Amino acid sequence: MSIWVRIGEFVTSVTLNAISSVIEAVQTVFEGDADTRRRVAFSIAMIALSAKMAKADGVVTQDEIRAFQNIFSVPQEERAHVARLYDLARQDVAGFESYARQLARLCSEGQSNCHLLEDILDGLFHIATADGYVHDKEMAFLSRVAEIFGFDEAEFERIALRYVEGGEGDPYAILGLVRGVTFEEARKRYRALVKEHHPDRLIAEGLPLEFITIANARLAAINAAWASVEKQLEAA
Repeated sequence: MSIWVRIGEFVTSVTLNAISSVIEAVQTVFEGDADTRRRVAFSIAMIALSAKMAKADGVVTQDEIRAFQNIFSVPQEERAHVARLYDLARQDVAGFESYARQLARLCSEGQSNCHLLEDILDGLFHIATADGYVHDKEMAFLSRVAEIFGFDEAEFERIALRYVEGGEGDPYAILGLVRGVTFEEARKRYRALVKEHHPDRLIAEGLPLEFITIANARLAAINAAWASVEKQLEAA
């Protein structure tokens, strides 16, 4: 059954007052089904953060709404339910930090190497850059979310460089490499990143298939950075 169908069923079965209480209700409704509970809670919390992200600069643009829809290709019959959650999150007085913390907890449940938090940041950057650039307030929002997720400044910069300056940031930084690295070391790092960020991983981890959009864009940035580094190292 589609995750959007499960979310639709959930939305129609609970009282919606605040998005934070909705996320908490997931724990009860899907008790006994840990995998579905995590996927539904993750998707709802991601919708909440997306709504908060779109409001970070004070204006929700059509470009940002389309960027959200580009990530989450929700079936026509379920869109009203997702829109209801999205609007509820925009109107909720609760701060985005609470959603970020809930996502961090969801990610850590039973997993020793959870990649979902970077996927979330990628999705939020995708929305933030929908109107052409990342506003200062949006960058502050993203930086705070990354901090709650446990990313240090270097890790956050590595992710941000895939989106700022049209994705044409320092290719070494994008790959997490230092200048002076050997060709073999750089290639080993590149291959590890490709394996880590391959779209098949998202499917295996149970994320909505719509996140393939994010994975493909991320992999493209990694490949472009490697092409630049490879050319420089071969010419050295």
